[in-house]
Amino acid sequence: MSELILIAAAAENNALGINNDLPWHLPDDFKRFKALTTGHKIIMGRKTLESFPRALPKREHIAITREKGYRPKFECTMVHSLEAALALAENDDKAYIIGGGEIYRLALPFATKIELTRVHAQFEADTFFPEIDLADWELVHEEYHPKDGAHAHDFTYLTYVRK
Repeated sequence: MSELILIAAAAENNALGINNDLPWHLPDDFKRFKALTTGHKIIMGRKTLESFPRALPKREHIAITREKGYRPKFECTMVHSLEAALALAENDDKAYIIGGGEIYRLALPFATKIELTRVHAQFEADTFFPEIDLADWELVHEEYHPKDGAHAHDFTYLTYVRK
């Protein structure tokens, strides 16, 4: 594949989630996530998969689990390693890593791009986005959004490409 993209929303303390849920509600970020990932393979861990009430439309789901014989609640390709997931996407132009924390950490060395929504607040969490070493990444796009009636927190879309 030509691009392996990590896509995430993370707080300033790199918080991603707590109790398998997001600690915030940002409708514009959901719309951006949908626009970017539609038509592509999305790779995730089992807990991220379980956080969805149903399959996300027009995306091929690939989930990684250590559990042998795990049965997802909706159609999804199950694999037992990141390498196996990446092999399933090798003929695609893009694939997205969508979480959780351990999968982001494992995929970071292979990633060519990061689409990060930085939520300008600190949150309690049990899942965190890995630290980005800015020596390896170049910020190529930044778009700030102030909080408003639909968004309780300021946030910024950040696009990084590997140097």
